[in-house]
Amino acid sequence: MRGRTGVLAAVAVLAGSLALSGCDRGGHTDLGLALSTMNNPFFVGIKKGAQAEAAARGLKINITDAQNDPTQQINQMETFTSQNVKAAIINPVDSDAAVPAVGVANRADVPVISIDRGVNGGRVGSTIASDNVAGGRLAARALATSLGGKGKVAFLEGQPGTSAARERGKGFEEGIKAYPGIEVVARQPADFDRTKGMDVMANMRQSHRDITGVFAANDEMALGAAKALGSAAGKGVKVVAFDGTPDGIKAVRGGTLTATVAQQPRLLGKQAVDWAVRASEGERLPRLVKVPVVLVTRENAAEFDH
Repeated sequence: MRGRTGVLAAVAVLAGSLALSGCDRGGHTDLGLALSTMNNPFFVGIKKGAQAEAAARGLKINITDAQNDPTQQINQMETFTSQNVKAAIINPVDSDAAVPAVGVANRADVPVISIDRGVNGGRVGSTIASDNVAGGRLAARALATSLGGKGKVAFLEGQPGTSAARERGKGFEEGIKAYPGIEVVARQPADFDRTKGMDVMANMRQSHRDITGVFAANDEMALGAAKALGSAAGKGVKVVAFDGTPDGIKAVRGGTLTATVAQQPRLLGKQAVDWAVRASEGERLPRLVKVPVVLVTRENAAEFDH
């Protein structure tokens, strides 16, 4: 009896660890979700949305973290196919570098859905993403309005090679052209990272002390930039961001950030699972599904508290 009790205890520990991880590490798995990173609250939101939708449908989902390494995503796709998933979802580390990972699923005849960022090759059934171009235009208008249509601004770009960075930049550039009194005097990638955002902003301020506005292509970079700006953040220098994470919303409420363009990460995760199931059933899907974004300011920030 003591031996049997020990075995049961070991099984209970293993089951508990699987439940905590949110993954099915072996045996039957219905869906795979390969996230670029979980070291960012936005992608944690996607994870939670996907987990909730999978649970509501009675599906097992294996969610992995590539830690911003595209090679990891190839390995993770190989794991998904070995688990005989019905469909795979990928949030690419890099839109070009994700092509081999998608190829793994293609060769195994596993349908693929991409989320938040597109893939520049392979067979992808559909891409579920926020309307990043529209969001970039919205950010440009918000920044220009806060500056009264005049000033010198800096642009902290996202991770090069990602469709999200490219599209937000495109929207911002298109939007800011409507304000001839505003000049973009500095622009540099900060890889969607808070620490890099702080470092890049500090360097920009050394070269351009007359900056009065900043657009950062995500909340994490904006929060880093605000730290580098110190007491000037939100006052002498207006900072507009993109994502609508809890930390970003809190900074808008506190006045450190002027505004943020809010995505809906949980909705993105939910819809990705929905479209992945449809793909697994052979349904013909639209190439792109755009999820709306909304501007968050101090006036409406309370509505977006998580």
